[in-house]
Amino acid sequence: MNEAASYLTTKQKTTTSLKSHLYASLPISFPFSPQPQYITNHKPIPQKHKTDNNAMASFPRENMLLLLGLLFLSLAAGVSSSRNRPYTPPNVRRLTDLFGRLTINQGFNTYYGGQNIKQFKNGSFATLSLDKTSGAGLASKNKYYYGFFSAAIKLPSGLSPGVVVAFYLSNAETYPNNHDEIDIEILGHDKRNDWNLQTNVYANGSVNTGREEKFNFWFDPTQDYHNYTIIWNSHHIVFLVDSVPVREFQYSSAYPSVYPSKPMSVYATIWDGSEWATHGGKYPVNYSYAPFVVSIGDAELTGCIPNPTSCAKKAAGTGNPSSLDPVDGSEFVSLSKEQSLAMDWARRKLMFYSYCADKSRYKVQPPECK
Repeated sequence: MNEAASYLTTKQKTTTSLKSHLYASLPISFPFSPQPQYITNHKPIPQKHKTDNNAMASFPRENMLLLLGLLFLSLAAGVSSSRNRPYTPPNVRRLTDLFGRLTINQGFNTYYGGQNIKQFKNGSFATLSLDKTSGAGLASKNKYYYGFFSAAIKLPSGLSPGVVVAFYLSNAETYPNNHDEIDIEILGHDKRNDWNLQTNVYANGSVNTGREEKFNFWFDPTQDYHNYTIIWNSHHIVFLVDSVPVREFQYSSAYPSVYPSKPMSVYATIWDGSEWATHGGKYPVNYSYAPFVVSIGDAELTGCIPNPTSCAKKAAGTGNPSSLDPVDGSEFVSLSKEQSLAMDWARRKLMFYSYCADKSRYKVQPPECK
């Protein structure tokens, strides 16, 4: 097992123990965030009366076929409605238009599973696949101290519980006992063929305090490419989907240790998260549907690269960011009114779990939740 694969195994084991409580429990509904309703199974309607065989025999065959057809269509519509929610997102400024795009080779090296990585569109995109032998991952060529990080991602279609697609920042290889991490994890959640979006933040090795928030999508993420974005600067961390903010994690001088503060690499991976991604391993990856293929491209890795000649490193929240930091402008200090309204919409309509509301997990709330 190479070093990258070994690290991934360590990461999986660490997250398994920390997250098993979260995924074994039911999602938390918020008073301000109604749960979308799902059809979780289709049980036959119980017969309250004994069937009259003579009556059935006299029922026209063509009518019976028509009823069966209508029943099938109604069930199919019910399943479809769980994936295609009738939400129209707010109009927001397309932040992905502000920065240049990189080819896969310009931005990344192979992290692991090279045999499961294939480039296309002249290297602007790549497929990463998961099969019984391996997942696959890309790691950025540079480490970044603050920046704008985005990629267009199209998720695997078909039944995919237990499959995890991640686009994230981490410095665990450099600081194994004191690492920072900013996660976008997309979870093939359960047998309904739904995917969920999970965001998370770790700082200074605080892996015992997971700061997960989970969201439903307002679109089918397997049908087309959608942009998943992380903004990280000295003021806040913002998670966005198609430029719609879904979460803001603010820096505070009152508890600076919970805020990522060291340079990180950017990763894109697909891997088997069966042990924690589906209600504590209830629905493991079914490899009869493999390979699971995610497509990723249009990468935007625009950040402050920490070396003595190109970036003056500043501690989070102290002083002004480097003038070379691409997200130090006034438009990145705080969310605009338009962005704040869009984030409120996303959290009311789509968020179904927040660590801040999980009283069974945290008897004492993390400081930023108070």
